[in-house]
Amino acid sequence: MKLKTVGIKNIRYPVKIREKSGGLQDTVASITLQVSMPRAYRETCVSVFLAVLNKYQEEISVSIFSRLLQEVKDRLLADSAHLEMTFPYFLEKQAPVTKTPGLMEYTCRFTGGIGAGEDFILSVWVPSTTLCPCSKEISRYGAHNQRAEINLNIKSTGFIWVEDLISLVESGVSCEVYSILKRPDEKYVTEQAYNNPMFVEDVVRRVAELAQAHPHISWFSVGVESFESIHKHSAYAFVDSDDLVEEGERQAEGKRHKARGKRHKA
Repeated sequence: MKLKTVGIKNIRYPVKIREKSGGLQDTVASITLQVSMPRAYRETCVSVFLAVLNKYQEEISVSIFSRLLQEVKDRLLADSAHLEMTFPYFLEKQAPVTKTPGLMEYTCRFTGGIGAGEDFILSVWVPSTTLCPCSKEISRYGAHNQRAEINLNIKSTGFIWVEDLISLVESGVSCEVYSILKRPDEKYVTEQAYNNPMFVEDVVRRVAELAQAHPHISWFSVGVESFESIHKHSAYAFVDSDDLVEEGERQAEGKRHKARGKRHKA
């Protein structure tokens, strides 16, 4: 019986991630690594996976990612290799008014492969604040807000730092989230969200617009989940850039069809 793939799943492994500042950040990744089923190396797959991970753990970056996968593929004579690595990434972030520093945690993921139909995807999950426009509209004294999580996944034609992708997402929300806030900071974020009310649909559209405008992003998807403060359920919205392209093509065809109809009537 020929199996389609073989690999390891959700192994936790210490790795170093290249930072935009030039340093290396120690973190622990959850890794899934698989290959098309090799015919001659069935009993040595796991040892090869672990040996290659150990070789590259000192620095994991987008540029090294492809070399790691190519080595696994070559050593196992496989048709393709696929790697998914999810890890917490920490950035020092200053409070908006007092500039008090604190560490913010973001979940990130590298997904990629070597072989037919494989591509590299960079993913980030960014916490944020949203404030309900309806609540602001109908209330005399305030509006309910909630914490939300934004998941942005991208393919790119050029190098993009994790830090820059996080900043892109944070610029499209009611207000950013901070790890440490003193009273002047708390006043600021409360008023910032109140002055910038957004539904999850608004956040998805705004982050999508920012991703569309980025010169190196060739594909993206955006999902936003708002953990509602006055409902038991969450609110959710999602968009895929492929859907936006298809919608744009349909609208363009509709305009062309309408123009042709006007010419025939004339």
